[in-house]
Amino acid sequence: MRWTFIYYILLAVFLSNFSNAVIFKFSNVVCESYNKSWFLFHECRLKAVSREKVVLNINGTVLHSVNNVHTEGKVFKRESGFKPWLIESKVDACRFMRKNYNPVAKLVFGLFKEFTNINHTCPFVGPQIVRGFYLRPELLLLPFPSGEYMLSLRWLFDQKLQFDTNVSFLFIEDIKKA
Repeated sequence: MRWTFIYYILLAVFLSNFSNAVIFKFSNVVCESYNKSWFLFHECRLKAVSREKVVLNINGTVLHSVNNVHTEGKVFKRESGFKPWLIESKVDACRFMRKNYNPVAKLVFGLFKEFTNINHTCPFVGPQIVRGFYLRPELLLLPFPSGEYMLSLRWLFDQKLQFDTNVSFLFIEDIKKA
């Protein structure tokens, strides 16, 4: 019992030092609505709070009730321009909100679920808000190589593309700082 307690203390110290050695922050966001009669963006911007913390604010409105929402997500890595990387996923958002069935979507949703009002099943209608969202390395459950990445999400209502959200972020590990 005593060694277990010591083990957990050492693990906590290591992880707290490790999180100081990681830069994990937003670098750019682009939102584009293709059908303004279904979805409008009111705000889509980043705000620098400090040198290490950048928050994301997205405010949009679904103008008509929608019961069939799908997302197509891809992660790109910057290597002389953004190149497709390992992760690509298609998710039925209505089904996902009932039961977290997709591990990639679960990882992404777990990062921002406490900063949004998108926490219910279909139908989606009205304001959809992400406010004050910032990246925390302790919530990232997958190892990433250092670099700049872009998460591209294409949102489809009734199998028709409605809008895109492209969010770029830096992930840099500097173990020397730990």
